[in-house]
Amino acid sequence: MNGMVIIVEDEDPVRAALVRLLQSACYTVRDFASGKDFFNNPMPETPACLLLDMQMPDITGMEIIEKLASTDVNMPVIFITGYGSIPMSVQAMKSGAREFLTKPVSPEALLAAVDEALESDRANLQHRIEQCEFTARYNLLTPREQQVLKFIIGGLMIKQIAAELAVSEITIKVHKKHIMNKMRTKTITDLVRITERLHIAQARGI
Repeated sequence: MNGMVIIVEDEDPVRAALVRLLQSACYTVRDFASGKDFFNNPMPETPACLLLDMQMPDITGMEIIEKLASTDVNMPVIFITGYGSIPMSVQAMKSGAREFLTKPVSPEALLAAVDEALESDRANLQHRIEQCEFTARYNLLTPREQQVLKFIIGGLMIKQIAAELAVSEITIKVHKKHIMNKMRTKTITDLVRITERLHIAQARGI
């Protein structure tokens, strides 16, 4: 499956033509005639992009993207409009749109923009999945293990951490083993990479 494209376009002939083009390119397509219809339906849970008309009677394309920005939906947006202008395109990009296309849009330009948008969303989705997984692993650590972890990624040796926490080196080695197992890492480099993704502060001792 190539991905899902959601079309929000109030002009029936234009919307139908877009659906045919995208389906012929093997995309899954959902289409809506208004922003209201779009928001009354569930958001996709798979890689997707939004093909959005700028000018619509009920909710404008700009209002839709602003409303999306206030939620946790981070779907790439491609604007299409028959009334394009430089100020309008600048405003769209500042609002977070990935692409701004003026009607009539060539099939090649549209499909290229959709391909890039979906590839971006796939990467973003994978990043979010990994982030949730890393957070879940970190939450398995006890408070003491989290404390030891911060010293480990801060570059302290086992002996130094033991001195900082006034415990034996054997105790720290046990904590380290548990940390590596729970975080599913084999090297300190892997551990540092994950903690950087989680923005966990390092502890360097006195």
